[in-house]
Order: sequence, then structure tokens, then C-alpha cells
Amino acid sequence: MEFFCYHRDRPGSTALRHELLEEHWSYMDRYATEMIARGPTFDGDTPTGSVHILDLPDPAAARAFAFDEPGYQAGAYRDVLLRRWRDLLGRTMWDFPGGRTGGDRYLVLGLGSGRPADLTVPTDRDELVAYGPLLSDDGGTWLGTAALLRAPDTETARAVLTQDGYATIEVHNWQFGGRPT
Repeated sequence: MEFFCYHRDRPGSTALRHELLEEHWSYMDRYATEMIARGPTFDGDTPTGSVHILDLPDPAAARAFAFDEPGYQAGAYRDVLLRRWRDLLGRTMWDFPGGRTGGDRYLVLGLGSGRPADLTVPTDRDELVAYGPLLSDDGGTWLGTAALLRAPDTETARAVLTQDGYATIEVHNWQFGGRPT
């Protein structure tokens, strides 16, 4: 089962996150084979959160992953968005044709309920790092769509989702995560 996890930073927690960086990376190393995509979100140069998309056995394992994370345990995050997810691209971020660097990268979250939107992959899939619906724990109810992508600006990134298909659409600056090489 695939899951989307977005730890949102508590305001003023940048120093704490920096202090816990090695612990965070070591924790994530334990999930290397399950990881589909990962990376921090930013407002300018300030970290605002941490995205992880991974394949885990069940919702209990996903909750353990999200809430045992060192930053969460230390109080660095204000909340966690954890949802079942379905990988519509069939690849990991390491298979992204655009590579790890070059161009602006974004996390686009469309949150909603009711009639599902954007259940098919957009035509320009080469700019998509990850794309798929957010679902309830049982996978039966659509709750939104999450996309990681490369785009020239925020508005182009936002346009990957149908604007009137969601209660709200969030766009965050994002970059490939993991230990620097």
C-alpha cells in the first residue's frame, strides 16, 4: 500500500530540524527500499515541511512511520497529513527524467471530498516527479490529489490540478530529499 506523508513544520523549528538532521536521515535510511519520493518544502530558504511517499504494508505501519520520525517526536512539526496514495506514474523520484537538479520543483496538494478530480495523469508526465490521488485508509474514498513536479512558477504548478475540483489547493516549493551525495 502506498502512503503520502507530509510533516508540516512548527513555526520557529528550523534550528531544531537542523539539529535533528542526521537522526532524520538515519531514520529515513531504514525505509530506503520503500521510498517512492521524499524531500523538504520551503518558503524562500526556510524549511516548512517534509514530504515522504512510500510503500508500506498497512495503515498501522504508515502511522508508525509518521509518528516515530525523530522530528515529530522532538516537536518540530505542527501537524502531519497522512493519507493512502496511489502512484499513477509507476516510478520513483529517482526515475524522474528531469534528474535531481535544474528548474523549480513544487509540491501541489489538492484537498477535497465528493466527486474525484484528476484521476488520470496529465499529458506532460515528463515534468511530474510523483502524481496520484489521496485516499482514505481503506482506499475507497477520494480525499484529494498530490503532485510533485517541475514547473517554471507557482501558477504553472497549481495548474496541474483542476482548479474547481478541490476545496483548496496548496503549492509549496519542494526539492529532492535525501542525504547530499
